Amino acid sequence: MHVVIVGCGRVGSGLARIIEDQGHTVAVVDKEPKAFRRLHEGFAGQQVVGVGFDRDTLDEAGIRDAAALAAVTNGDNSNILTARVARETFGIDKVVARIYDPRRAVIYERLGIPTIATVQWTIDRTLRKLLPDASETDWVDPSARVVVIERPVAASWAGQPLTAIDIPGVSRAVAVSRMGAAQVATPELVTQDGDVVYLAVAVGHVEEVDKHLAGVAR
Repeated sequence: MHVVIVGCGRVGSGLARIIEDQGHTVAVVDKEPKAFRRLHEGFAGQQVVGVGFDRDTLDEAGIRDAAALAAVTNGDNSNILTARVARETFGIDKVVARIYDPRRAVIYERLGIPTIATVQWTIDRTLRKLLPDASETDWVDPSARVVVIERPVAASWAGQPLTAIDIPGVSRAVAVSRMGAAQVATPELVTQDGDVVYLAVAVGHVEEVDKHLAGVAR
């Protein structure tokens, strides 16, 4: 698979290393030639100097043979333009854009452009480390109708089927982490003391789910 990465900062160069290590070909685009110094030793892909949303630049990077593109420069507008050109002009299905403004990220997600809102992600993860009770959700879908939460399983639920934790129409356990290893929820899975469960919850019902999890299993 050929992947085009636009932006050779820490994220772009890190992606290039991982993707190449997995056996794929990579072309990295950046408007600053000195940015390519960040690429790992032995990088075998293309280094293309230019602006990512320029069609000729993308052509030089092999966009017509690419299966995916990541726009990860430090500019929101550039990343969105690059993502749109890749999808709308060259028909690339797997496109992702790095966005610093979380408000823009939601808008572009609704337009069908997958985004990574780095600032909001960093804020959320930092809060969870500093103030464990400050953030009640781990993920919110772009339409703000479903959230995913991570919760420890009370000892009173031990021995009960994981499905017993579900509240029909409100929440569903989607995965469980046990002794540091996560697994997708199955009907046969039985909860154990010390489990951490991940639940998809309808927005506005997190408090209800927390009360349910704190109760005694029937």
